[in-house]
Amino acid sequence: MFTGLIEAVGRVASLRRSGGGARLTIEVRWPDDDAPRPGDSIAVDGACLTAVEPTAGGFAADLSSETLRRTLLGELHAGEPVNCERALRLGDRLGGHLVQGHVDGVTRVLAIRNEGGFSRWRLALPAELSREVALKGSVAIHGVSLTVAALGDDWFEVALIPATLQATTLEQQRVGGRLHLETDVLAKYVARRLDGGAPSAIERMFGSGAGDA
Repeated sequence: MFTGLIEAVGRVASLRRSGGGARLTIEVRWPDDDAPRPGDSIAVDGACLTAVEPTAGGFAADLSSETLRRTLLGELHAGEPVNCERALRLGDRLGGHLVQGHVDGVTRVLAIRNEGGFSRWRLALPAELSREVALKGSVAIHGVSLTVAALGDDWFEVALIPATLQATTLEQQRVGGRLHLETDVLAKYVARRLDGGAPSAIERMFGSGAGDA
């Protein structure tokens, strides 16, 4: 799990295809200089990857065919900046929201309106994810935890503060740019139950709750 608070902006060192997958190498310096260990989870632009061959200056990760199909990681080029966040540890502050690092879809920037140092974005909302996005709810855009400020049938808006723009790659995005979108994990479970899906293991463990009272 992650928080959606970006720890560092890394840069792509290389992307090498092999068979149906690829190996992505990232150069990144963490704020505390605490290099990840082999097997640690790291979110790159919001996609959870497993670190292999980590060093003080970066790490590599293997991309499966499924990851390449569902994300934009296969389109990265050497030198391109990426948002990086290490997995949440028990006891850490949860300043953003619970982010799984599972990319649900790809959104597109429809409009950007700058207001002083602030920025308001309108983003495309894929039809298959519309039930999982709510006004004032949480979404992760390229791994960044944001709040839905406005919502339409096929779009939603987020407001970006200067600190978020400066600490992430979002400041470099332009209208038409494509980004990873992850909806809130709680919204996924609610949508599944409303569709008549079976209770999750968590729901069975703690009981069906007030909804079945």
